Formats: sequence, structure tokens, C-alpha cells
Amino acid sequence: MFFLRLFYLQVLSSEFAQQANNNAIKQRRVEPARGLIYDRNGKILVYNAPIYDVFVNPSQAKNKAIDTTKFCELLSISKEQFIKYYKKAKLEFPNKQSVFLSQVSIEDYSKFQEYLNQFTGYSGVVRTMRQYPYNSAPNLFGYIGEVSDRQIEASEGYYQPGDYAGKFGLEMKYDDYLRGTIGINYYYVDKLGREQGSYEKGEYDQKPIAGKNLISTIDIELQQYGEKLMQNKRGSIVAIEPKTGEILCLVSSPSFDPNLLTGRKRGENYMKLLNDPQKPLIDRPLTATYPPGSTFKVFNALIALGDGSITSDYGWSCGGGYHLGGGKVVRCSHPHPSAANLMDGLKYSCNPYFCATFKASVENAIYTSTEVGYLHWRNVMLAMGVGQKTGIDLAGEKSGNVPTPEYYNKIYGKGQWHANTIISLSIGQGEILMTPLQMANGYALIANRGYYYTPHLIKKVEGDSTNEFKLNYPLHNPGIAYILYDAVCEGLRRVVESGTAHSCAIPSIQMCGKTGTAQNPHGENHSLFAGYAPFENPKIAIAVIVENGGYGATYAAPIVSLMVEKYINDTIETSRQKMEKRMFDADLLNTGNYGKKPEIIE
Repeated sequence: MFFLRLFYLQVLSSEFAQQANNNAIKQRRVEPARGLIYDRNGKILVYNAPIYDVFVNPSQAKNKAIDTTKFCELLSISKEQFIKYYKKAKLEFPNKQSVFLSQVSIEDYSKFQEYLNQFTGYSGVVRTMRQYPYNSAPNLFGYIGEVSDRQIEASEGYYQPGDYAGKFGLEMKYDDYLRGTIGINYYYVDKLGREQGSYEKGEYDQKPIAGKNLISTIDIELQQYGEKLMQNKRGSIVAIEPKTGEILCLVSSPSFDPNLLTGRKRGENYMKLLNDPQKPLIDRPLTATYPPGSTFKVFNALIALGDGSITSDYGWSCGGGYHLGGGKVVRCSHPHPSAANLMDGLKYSCNPYFCATFKASVENAIYTSTEVGYLHWRNVMLAMGVGQKTGIDLAGEKSGNVPTPEYYNKIYGKGQWHANTIISLSIGQGEILMTPLQMANGYALIANRGYYYTPHLIKKVEGDSTNEFKLNYPLHNPGIAYILYDAVCEGLRRVVESGTAHSCAIPSIQMCGKTGTAQNPHGENHSLFAGYAPFENPKIAIAVIVENGGYGATYAAPIVSLMVEKYINDTIETSRQKMEKRMFDADLLNTGNYGKKPEIIE
């Protein structure tokens, strides 16, 4: 009976064999290569560079027998840091290997490796660190960092303490695709836990699977050109390919080198950026909201055309102002002939014209009350993407604001307000707030004459021929007839040809757009311009905001025209290079325009 039982336990049962294996065979996770990110033309934007983590097993380390001075010199740390890191490892993982020092450069690790045999209990594991060859678009790419408890829990066992994951931008949004699949190596250890070699010559090892590469929509040359135009200024540039919703550039200024948020000094650099008074960490295209000023007039006009409140032949005698009664007047910003039609209204950017248009729309006789008319006006605004999130594939987007009827009922009382009470909305002031992304997207709608796709930054996951990752971006149509866009588009063409932005006309390209000057109670007004080009078959829709830049034609319109020419022609005509130099050299950060506090209206 004894021998039969022994035979069963040793030969037939796997219970004791499994217990023996658990004691003698260990496994090591092998990090996969993180997926790369390319621009729309195949240029690599984010790649991996080797970096090392130094591990320690406190139960094996013989710190009293090693030269700690040399150890610290080789890894460029102080003795105080050595003691701190070792105590942390011993407290958390006294009998197993854990990270002692992370993200050691290949230069430091090469020196350390030469003496590794002198440091019992310490070892190195190669990892990868993200690198950004163009030093551009940090708000777009984001960065990777050590996983949080929440990320570990959400990953369902994929991540462990000490692992790295996307923390912001595309790195975070597409982390599931970029991270790949962890590999496992099995190895023997002796009774003291010392590694003795590969188990079964690696037969049972699981190779890591590299992450998926992403093809972005970004044109990195246009992105860098925009960043150069915006240097020493605060604001944003957003450019979109209208027919697809693909974002061509997403400039947030001031900016910084994304490589600052890699390596061992990431935390230190992050705190410096966080405390920078110019706030470079703010993702202005998505999170800064502004009164859109006169760039908003086109949306007001489209609603009035759509509900029949006006036609394209609707005219208005300006007279220098729109009279509200009681001596109150909404004045025009500059002298000009009266607008004989909608095209003139846009060309001259006539404030009274669009006040009258707004009143005609929300107090149209087809509605039972001003509140009902305004509710319709607001709903169409939201359908055009104004004052609500676009759904871009980045986190943190702000919605902007189109006030509700309830908001005005609370302020003025139900039935106690009318179009003239809230007339500032008609010219993009008052409570109306938009992000730069919403402005560019709104002009993509106009360029397409009635529809837009959800703006997005990733056009393809490499190797995803079956669209497994479902990168489908919805089409939106606010329901305004295609033919009604004709007058608006013609008006925007005239703005650049002979209107408020005539100084920014491009000789070889018919550009359409609208200047804007957004009031700013904290200082100089913001300079805005939004538009698209060419007039026929548009290839780019774009919005620019230069904070405290004054009139729309001062900074924003020239920057838009240069961006459009650069994208379509790939060069700037000689006659316009003086304008280009003026934009490159303009310094609003260091001339007192901004003061100490960023003038961002949240």
C-alpha cells in the first residue's frame, strides 16, 4: 500500500510536481515594444528608445559588502537617494525583485553594467522610453508614466505596479492598442532564489507581441510651421480636412518639447511646466473657451436662412448702430456702406445687420413666443457643433456654452426677455463660448455646405484591415439645405477678397473666412479668424486665436492665410514673405500685452 501510494503521488498525481515547480521555476514578465505613431505622410512622430530599470532583491542584496559610493556615482544618484530607494524596496517587497531605480539612461547603465557582478542582488531590465524626433505637439501626443492604482484595476491584470502606460493625449486614448501583449520567460532558481538558467530551453516561454502602430491625421510639417508662427504668443491653431474630419494640425501655444516628459527627470520637468506662469500644459485648442466674436455671425445667418426668417437678399441700413431702445445702441466697429444683402453683411462684418437677423429669427411669427424661437435657434446651434463637445479622440475637451432658455428665465423672469435683451449673442458676445476646435469644425461644416465628420486624430491602426478597432467617425448634418450655404460661402469669399481681411488675400488661392475680435475684460481683445480654402473643393478649414492680439486682421487672419498657403502650395510667395517674417518675429509674451495672468476664459 505504501509503495502504491508513493507511485501515485510521484507518477500519476501532478500535485507535488506542481508544488516543486512553484518553488524551483519562476516567471519574468517581458515588456513588449510599444506601438509607434506616424503622421499622415508616413513620417515617424513617436518611437521607442532603450532605457533601463535597475532591480533589487533585498533578501539577496549585500549592501554592507558593496562600494555604495561607486554604485551611486555610476547611476548618478546621491547616497541619500540610495538609502531611500532601498528602504522602499525592502519595505514593499522584502523577498522578491522590485524596481530600485527606473529609467536609467543607456549611457549610465553601460557604466553600471561593467561592475554589476560587484553588486549582489541588483540586476537590470531593458525597457523602452518614448522619443519625439520633431520636439513638437506635446498636447497631442501626451506622455507615458507609471501606472496608477485605477489603471491597474481597469487593465484586468495586464498592468502591475511599476509598469508604464499612457497618461495623457494619444498615448492615453489609444493605450490599449499601443501597449501590446506582455511576454513571459520561465527560469530556474535555487533554494536561495538565485537564477540558474532558462526552463526547458525556453520551450514554454511566451514571446511579447508588439503594440499596434498608429497612423495619425497630422501633417507634422504644417504643425511645426504653425508652432513657429505662434511662438511668443498665446493661443491656438486648429486645421481640419473638411471632407474627412481629419485634423491636420493642433497647435497650442506656448508649447514645450515633449521629450521633457520622458526619462528620470520627467517629474521635475512636469512641476516646472505646471508652475510656469504662461501655462504651457493647458491644451488650448480643446479646453480654452472664448466668445467667438464676428466669426460667429455665419452660424447666426445660417439659422435665419434655414427657418426662412431672412433670404440672402435681406438688407439693412446700418447707420452706425442697432438701436435697442432707452438710448442703448449696439454700434458697428467701423464705418462702411449699408449692407444690401447677406454677402455685404459678412463682407463689412456689420454688427447691426446681424442683430436684426437674430431678432428676425428668434421672434419669427412661426413661433408662439421668443422663448420657443430661441430654443429652436439654440438647438440648431448645437446641431452645428457650437457650444458642445465635438467628440474628438482626446480626453479633456470642454463644451463651450450656448445658454438655455431656463438660464435667461432665471435671470430675467419667464416671459420677461426678448431678442433685444440677449442681442449680444447675435455677434458672438455675451454668454456664447466656443473652443478653437469648435470654430474650425464649424467652418468645416460650411466648407462642406451642410455636413461635418467628427474631428479625429487617428486615421488607421496599422495591420487593421478588418477595421477591428472600429475607427468610424460619424457624419453630422444640422438639416440646413445645401443651397442656403451659397450666400454664406460667397460672403466669406468677399471678406478676404475685398472686406475686413483683404490684406491677407492669397494671390494664387481663393480663401474664404471671417475676422473676429473677441472682447476680453482682462486686457487687450483676442484676435480671431476662421475660414477655409480653396473656395471650390475645399482642402482645409482652419481657426486661429491669438490672445490679446487685438483685431482679427492684425494677427489671426495673416496666420491663417500663411497656414493655408503653406498647406496647399507648400511654399510662401515672395510678396508675402514680409508678412511671414512679421508673424514669426511678433512677440506678445514679452511686451506687456499679457501681464502676469493668462487671459483664458474658462
